[in-house]
Parts: sequence; C-alpha cells; structure tokens
Amino acid sequence: MAQAIVIHQPGGPGVLQPQTITVGKPGPNELRIRQTAIGVNFHDVYVRSGLYQTLPLPGIPGIEAVGIVEETGSQVTNFTVGDRIGYITRSYGVYTSERLLPADLAIRLPDSISDDLAATLLLKGLTAEMLVKQVHPVKPGERVLVHAAAGGVGRLLCQWASHLGATVIGTVGNAQKAELARQAGCAHTILYREENVVERVQDITNGKGVNVAYDSVGKDTFQGSLDSLAICGHLVNFGQSSGSVAPFEVSALFAKSNSLTRPSVFHYARERSMLDSMSNNLFNALEQGAIKAEPGMAFALADAAKAHEMLESRERTGALLLKP
Repeated sequence: MAQAIVIHQPGGPGVLQPQTITVGKPGPNELRIRQTAIGVNFHDVYVRSGLYQTLPLPGIPGIEAVGIVEETGSQVTNFTVGDRIGYITRSYGVYTSERLLPADLAIRLPDSISDDLAATLLLKGLTAEMLVKQVHPVKPGERVLVHAAAGGVGRLLCQWASHLGATVIGTVGNAQKAELARQAGCAHTILYREENVVERVQDITNGKGVNVAYDSVGKDTFQGSLDSLAICGHLVNFGQSSGSVAPFEVSALFAKSNSLTRPSVFHYARERSMLDSMSNNLFNALEQGAIKAEPGMAFALADAAKAHEMLESRERTGALLLKP
C-alpha cells in the first residue's frame, strides 16, 4: 500500500486529496520505486485546474520525482535494487510514496546531486538543455532574449547561454527579480511592467535584434518576442503561462526570415539514447559549474495543496517539492 494524492475532479488546490492506493508487482520492464522527493511544477497546477485535460480522472498528478529501486521486473537488466534514480514522465502518477515506473524512463543519479535537488531540477534542467543545445544551439557572440528570466527554467537558461558565450537579455517583473536574473548571467535586464521590451531590445542590440528569443509566457509576450528578433532570428515558444498564443499569419515570419518552434522536452527525450545524452549534458554542466541550482522548499506529500497555493501565489522564486 502507498499514500498518494488523487484528483477526482478539476478545481482549486483543495481537490488534491490524500488516498491510500495499491501498487502491486512490477511488470517485466518496470521498476517498483519508493519515492523520496517529488517536484512540483506549474504543469501540475494546469492539470489540477483543468486547463490541461491530459490526466484521466480520478488520477494521480505529477511529472518528475526521485526514488530508490525496491524491485525490478524480470526483463530489466540496467537497474538493480537499491539504485537511486530520477525521472520525468508525461504519463503522470508521481504524487505518491511508491509506484511502478517503466525502466526506460529512469535516470541513474550521480552522487553529487541530492534527491531534493534532482526532484526539482530534472524537468527544468532537461528543458534548458534541449533549448540551448538542440532546439537552438547557442553560439558565442549571439544575442539571446529570455522571458521570465528569474523563473526556474529562466535562470538555468540565462546561466547556460551566458556560459556558452552569448549576451543574455532577460525580462523580469520587478527589481528583486532583476537582481536574480543578473546573478544568473543576464548582461541586461528589462522590467517589462515599466519598459517597452521591444524598444529596449533594439536599444541594447543597436537595432540588430536577438538571434533567439526563449519565450515561456505565450500570449502576452509572443508578438514582442517576434518583433525583437534579428534577421534569421529564431523564436522558441516553450510555454504559455499567460495563455495560448492566438493564431497568426505564417507570412509574418517572412519579413525577417524568422523561424518559430514549439518544442516539448518529452519528444527530444523520447528514446533511451536521447535521454541519456541530455541527462549527461545536464549533470556535466552542474559539475563544471556552468549552471547552479538550489534544492527546493519541502512540503509533506499530504500537504500538496499548500504547495500548490504557494506556487500559484508566485510569492517564492525557488523550487517546491513534496516529501512522502
């Protein structure tokens, strides 16, 4: 038996209800894991609220966690009992003390990374790796715009792009977040509530624009991101915290031969070799000091609703996690 958080209907944080579940034996290619730390993400909030209707109800939310292998399926050869693993999944089922997991999703964790750090870093870190190494490989001398630069993925993007030799421009909501963005490698910060982002980008870049804009905000920033691009610039829209982007004319890209991408980390990590390569790049970047991250603020698993309330309040800029 395991303790889990189950959603029976979409709604506010109160729909996150503790419940006892039966886990069972692992299938031939599965692991049974005892979870030690669970990441809390805005994706979880969107699933809980019903904005994303991707979790069949009743269901257990969550997309990243860390745990210890308790039992292996008969055909599993690359993991053994006692291994410490992390994972991300788009099949949910994470908010629980124990679970069955396809072995192909498991990532063996280096000793240098704690459970709490890994539980809140894997999704954001693999997303950042995808963005700066694959979707648009950042090159020395490039000009990079990062929206929500003080956020979880934003700070990793700023650090990594700066390490790769880019000049990073970050948009933030206030002076406190601007300082966080500067500490993460932003050469320039823009207070989007007080300044015109496009005008400031043009001023900073001497009218050239940016080679790539990483935009996780969506509706409110999409046009500004597009207008901030250089000739042959690339707009990478990887989130929609302000809402979905409205339909637009593809011919709008023609004016500056721009390109637009809407990537998902799960597609870039869809094969075992791809997941291994991405996670190795992430762990190497951490060990080399190219990026830094701190463990999140912990809540008991039964207090998942409180964690969601804090996340939605945006009172905290650091990561949040649940401890079974």
